[in-house]
Amino acid sequence: MDNEITKRLVWSGLLAAFGALASIAATRVAGIVYRRIFDEDPPD
Repeated sequence: MDNEITKRLVWSGLLAAFGALASIAATRVAGIVYRRIFDEDPPD
């Protein structure tokens, strides 16, 4: 992988993928915490 453009595209893809996974994980954890605090589903 000596091509600089390819390296940048791979890096951008990795950032997007991990950002999406982190967002999903944060949403799930926040939902669990909200349910334990208020004993009801979080608002939409």
